[in-house]
Amino acid sequence: MIDEAAEDGREEFRPLVELSTEERRQVITLPPSIAKLTAVKHFVLYGSNLVRIPPEIGAMTSLEELTPYTSYRLHWFPYEITRCSQLVRSTVSTRALFGNYKLRPPFPRLQPPRVAVADLDLSALDARRWGTTVIRGCSVCDRPIEQGGLHQVWISLRVATDVLPLLVNACSAACVSAPPSGAEGYVQLPHTGGRVEQPPSDWD
Repeated sequence: MIDEAAEDGREEFRPLVELSTEERRQVITLPPSIAKLTAVKHFVLYGSNLVRIPPEIGAMTSLEELTPYTSYRLHWFPYEITRCSQLVRSTVSTRALFGNYKLRPPFPRLQPPRVAVADLDLSALDARRWGTTVIRGCSVCDRPIEQGGLHQVWISLRVATDVLPLLVNACSAACVSAPPSGAEGYVQLPHTGGRVEQPPSDWD
């Protein structure tokens, strides 16, 4: 379906409507080939069973609106989504997000930084441990991770109309410090999750 959408240059992409309920239940992430969808302006993932979105969404340069509403398993997004400079509207189920202002659920603890990744297969990672199955390049500078280390951090930033918890896969400490400060009312500095102190929730 992605290949067809890329070939015909459609501006709205609703892949889940063509799948059965059982098929939709099996889709927990999107293939890297979404990078081909450079003409798509509205990406509709309403009611999905998605757990994560791959960094390749950053290549969807025409994206203006993202609609994953009622995707209650979708807790975080890749930092690369900030490359979608045209993205101005989003509809996300806020209470499902790590660190959201309503409930302040904790962020999963990320792996300690590595100064080298020679012993790590970046093309076959355990998503439960690393938050992704593949890391190709630095989320910030896009340099291949193989050329440096791996530093994973969280940062909550406003993307379109929502504040999203973004996973940063950085190649250096310098790239960890490069993203802007967190959104107002959220943790301001990049952090590795776990027992991080968050501002009070709306329910406190």
